[in-house]
Amino acid sequence: MNGITRPHRGRWRAFRWGAILALLLAPLAGMRFSDQVNWGPGDFVLAALLLAGGNLLYEALSRNRGRSRRLLVAVLICLAILILWAQGAVGIL
Repeated sequence: MNGITRPHRGRWRAFRWGAILALLLAPLAGMRFSDQVNWGPGDFVLAALLLAGGNLLYEALSRNRGRSRRLLVAVLICLAILILWAQGAVGIL
């Protein structure tokens, strides 16, 4: 990029990590207000590993790629996370 910085990438990175934090805090809040949400510590650890691992994989694979390739990488990683999450939750496979 010859010295040209892209400040918007830092904002998107902060947004992704913030979204992961919000996704992990949602069941915690749900457990406080309802008996229907029942997550244990292992569930939070597994969810954090799955979401943070997916984000780190995205950051590694999308570095120095074009916009369409980054979008493709993001979609494929999101699909993989959803399949793993569904498998862990209800055993669809």
